[in-house]
Amino acid sequence: MRQVDLAQRLGLTRAAVSAWITGRAEPREETKRAIAAVFDIDPASVHNRTTDITSALPQKWHHRPAHTDGGREYGNAAAFAFDADLSVLAREATQNSLDERHDPAAPVRVRYVLHELTGEHLDAFLTAMRWDELRPHYEAATVGGQKVSRSLRAALDDLDRQRSLLLLRVEDYNAAGLTGPEYQDGRYAAVVRRQLDSHKQAGGRAGGSYGLGKATLWATSRLGLVLLNSTLSEPHEGRVERRVVGRLDLPWHELDGTAYAGPAWLGEADPGPVHRGVSRSWWAGDEEVRALHLDRSNPDPGTSFLIVGAHDASGDAETLQEMHDKLVRALADGFWATMIGGRTAGALMEASVTTLRNGHEFISEERVDPHAYHPALGRALQSYLDGATVAELTSGDQVALAEVPLVVSPLKGRGRTRDKGREHRAVLLLTSAAEQDERHNRIVCMRGNRMTITEQRPRELPLGTAPFQAVLLAGFATGREGEDVELAEAFLRASEPPEHDRWDRTEELTSLYERGALTRLKEFRAEMDKAVRSLVGRRESTRSEGPLALRELLRLDAAAGAGGAGGGRRAQGFPVVRSVQARVEDGGAWNVTVGLKLPDAEDPWILAPVAKFDVRSGGRPAVAWSTLVASDNCRVENGLLVVAAGARTAVFTGVTDPTTHPVQSGLARLVVDVQKARGGVA
Repeated sequence: MRQVDLAQRLGLTRAAVSAWITGRAEPREETKRAIAAVFDIDPASVHNRTTDITSALPQKWHHRPAHTDGGREYGNAAAFAFDADLSVLAREATQNSLDERHDPAAPVRVRYVLHELTGEHLDAFLTAMRWDELRPHYEAATVGGQKVSRSLRAALDDLDRQRSLLLLRVEDYNAAGLTGPEYQDGRYAAVVRRQLDSHKQAGGRAGGSYGLGKATLWATSRLGLVLLNSTLSEPHEGRVERRVVGRLDLPWHELDGTAYAGPAWLGEADPGPVHRGVSRSWWAGDEEVRALHLDRSNPDPGTSFLIVGAHDASGDAETLQEMHDKLVRALADGFWATMIGGRTAGALMEASVTTLRNGHEFISEERVDPHAYHPALGRALQSYLDGATVAELTSGDQVALAEVPLVVSPLKGRGRTRDKGREHRAVLLLTSAAEQDERHNRIVCMRGNRMTITEQRPRELPLGTAPFQAVLLAGFATGREGEDVELAEAFLRASEPPEHDRWDRTEELTSLYERGALTRLKEFRAEMDKAVRSLVGRRESTRSEGPLALRELLRLDAAAGAGGAGGGRRAQGFPVVRSVQARVEDGGAWNVTVGLKLPDAEDPWILAPVAKFDVRSGGRPAVAWSTLVASDNCRVENGLLVVAAGARTAVFTGVTDPTTHPVQSGLARLVVDVQKARGGVA
């Protein structure tokens, strides 16, 4: 109940109620009795209370009436913006927790709890959440032929047949909690009452900005049902603990001749004249939150979201073990950077996953270790936070740092004529890849509170580049302060779609920033590639024929084609490289796969691939092939590559013989000369 509502019920001013709540005054004895009557509690409780009093008003599900204009929604459109995938849920829900970190000197703690209920445990939970009130509405909502109706029907059938229900509780500690009034602006209304309301108060550092992420909570529920329990970082109605409410998203339906819009809320019936009968949040008791599986482990501020009927729609995770493992991996992949701290900045977050079955531990709580899943990336960021980076790599465990310029376009109407924008210096960190890395030679890009946005594959790397991992920190992720940091953060955030998975053209970017903003992003990506090349090896000159590494990989002897039988072939062109893949095998052998694009020819091309080591001094010693394999549109004859007549593409693979290498593979680049064999074409 709001202060103004209580004041109206008592016939007093709101200022008087405010004075009681803040402790500046105490109500008279007759007023205490009136307060007890309003809340339907024992008057002695008001006089003698030392703890919060649980309201005795009954809880019920309030279903929103259908629109009077005949409009219908057959589901929550915001929920369809994302896949009902546990990894997507982990990304979106955890990012929201991170954005709401309360005490900046301590990490936000995020905990995922899977809990399977069967038998009497299931019955007790269904009773606590008033399932008998809901079931008729579910049955009515399954009548239609829409996608949501069919999904609900399947969920109800599975519940009846299997007598099992999976809960997933997503809870955070040291977060702001669902503060604010019931219906007006605030965190509570943004999450419980509204759609597409972000209401982030993170000083421009928030990762999310569309207000869509919370929809993944309801999308992950097969029943469209989420219960909430929040401990507030600032009082509401003089209280902070156990603010409880439930929200259900159903499609439009009719029941007993009454049409309903779909959404419903579990709570107390609002006694006020404006929202009379609407279910609002209530201050629950310890027993209530335990019965609803919403009890919290400590009094730190934050919120517990209980997803009822949780599932992984991708089909990747069906068993409890698979779902547990997927959540751990998703947290490690999406938030490894936030869980690392150093001398200059601490960890922003801690995360764990545990799994229960009927109240008993089924899989032990597993705290996510970022270094176990991303050792090289973790080493790079750790070195930066410890101030231990170097300008040039001289050993495998070092981390090199380079700055990457980002020019932030001016906002429309605020820049001077011909003003290109303000430069921000992002930070690029590069280190050797770890042996267990599944992917390498990539740049992981992040901003804000170290939110991973995208990955980029650097272009035009020298052949023979040792596997590496790189991290790009932009905006607030650099840990720096200044106007350029704030401008870069806002600019990059405006370039992100709702998924926050790339920096590219968006409506917000083109409508807010002067022309050329998209060009600035392309230049930023090019500068990233340039910085990587400067750290992994000496700079290569680039000509119109293409990158030096690729030109050296495929070298065609033009002189061999002049005159004789092949004299007229020059006009019709020569084979060119279409793709290159190279790696060093565990035994030290180079494994190179080359894709060729060839001009149309009546006769076969006969080519001679030769492998050479590009060492730092002296000539290029040739090495032997241990294996030469033809893949597409070609064959190997006597060590030569014969490309079929008329073929426009060809692929071959070569593996070198390590016993013929003059130095270790990691100490030199490999050059592959693909020359025409003596005699030209066959």
